[in-house]
Amino acid sequence: MTTKIKNICCIGAGYVGGPTMAVIAQKCPHIKVNVVDINPERIAAWNDENLDKLPIYEPGLKEVVNESRGRNLFFSTNIDSAIDEAQMIFISVNTPTKNYGKGKGMAADLKYIELCTRQIADVATNDKIVVEKSTLPVRTAEAIRNILDNIGHNCSFSVLSNPEFLAEGTAIKDLLSPDRVLIGGEEDERGQEAIDALAEIYGNWVPEDRILKTNVWSSELSKLTANAFLAQRVSSINSISALCEKTGANVEEVANAIGMDSRIGNKFLKASVGFGGSCFQKDILNLVYICRSQNLYEVADYWEQVLIMNDYQKHRFADNIIQTLYNTVSGKKIAFLGWAFKKDTNDTRETPAMYVAADLLDDQAEIHVYDPKVSEEQIHNDLKLVAKDDYEKIKDRVYYYNAPNEAVKGAHAVAILTEWDEFKAYNWESIYENMLKPAFLFDGRNILDVNTMKSIGFKMKSIGK
Repeated sequence: MTTKIKNICCIGAGYVGGPTMAVIAQKCPHIKVNVVDINPERIAAWNDENLDKLPIYEPGLKEVVNESRGRNLFFSTNIDSAIDEAQMIFISVNTPTKNYGKGKGMAADLKYIELCTRQIADVATNDKIVVEKSTLPVRTAEAIRNILDNIGHNCSFSVLSNPEFLAEGTAIKDLLSPDRVLIGGEEDERGQEAIDALAEIYGNWVPEDRILKTNVWSSELSKLTANAFLAQRVSSINSISALCEKTGANVEEVANAIGMDSRIGNKFLKASVGFGGSCFQKDILNLVYICRSQNLYEVADYWEQVLIMNDYQKHRFADNIIQTLYNTVSGKKIAFLGWAFKKDTNDTRETPAMYVAADLLDDQAEIHVYDPKVSEEQIHNDLKLVAKDDYEKIKDRVYYYNAPNEAVKGAHAVAILTEWDEFKAYNWESIYENMLKPAFLFDGRNILDVNTMKSIGFKMKSIGK
């Protein structure tokens, strides 16, 4: 008999936990949803009456939050109370790549997962279904189960894997109409009951044939594999973009030609300055680490090359700017339009912009940034992570603007790093008039028409053209 879930707790109010729980609350008004986090500033932002101050920018998110918040959707820092009340607990905390010890630079750091699991075990006084929502290495559920069974107060725990497949910028759309919902669990009777309980929640709005039920290990590995395959396509077309620039081919024409092959398809064949975000690099590094730990060195090398190509593309873009500007950008104003790793999000994790900026700053350029959703503080925090010199020595060469006109005024070059739609609507004739001549334009997202920009007077460089 399927357990009827009436109370859910989600530990972690970040990019996955917040939007996911908001949609569940919207679609399941009969279920109380508590989203908890140790960060009081983040929780305060989720509770702010001004929905424009939500900690995450996603199209459609504020409307979903507004419908359910205060009705059956609640945000707080009272983690213990939420755990105690809940029948089902989602773990949606950060799983960064380790920057210390064994597996440094590749393995997932699971310390936050373990801390959450121990807190659940300490607090729980009745049976719980625990759901992995964070992207995790294969066999993490086994570790979670071991901790729960050995610490818990004679409670019964079921552990499920329910990986997210959200694309930032379209997260709400992806949640409302997912390609699939994947639920992995143990194959005994209790495990199947837990799977059915979670499937029933999603069944309030997701068609039954899109809810896939697997064993827990297949579910965990499917998430890593999906991101690896998508990133592989981006790196593949980016590798061809370099060849196109040398031969006179047009990468968009090549992508269109191969994308019409039904065996290949046209998704993720958009050449660019490179991919970013929280998932692709982290998940591939995790996959590489797992393969090496199983002595599958050739497999590990294969997937690592996807990341090597991505790094190459970012550095190649920066090198192209330097070479085009007469092999020096020292003291030159380079205007960046865009900093987020993609449009329609304020997420900057692994954004190509910060790596391009680091290379140019190393060559003593001035970086002048405008992004419609990313704050000045975030830009400086990103550059602290990747700067090749002491950031305190170079931060006075990084400038931030609330409007694009000042960012590009007097610039030697403009570089487009994010494909924000508003950039296509700008008065580029005016931008050209206000730049130093020759006016260089580097389109890292291929959103502008080359012939149009050249007719205005720009010295134009695009990816793969």
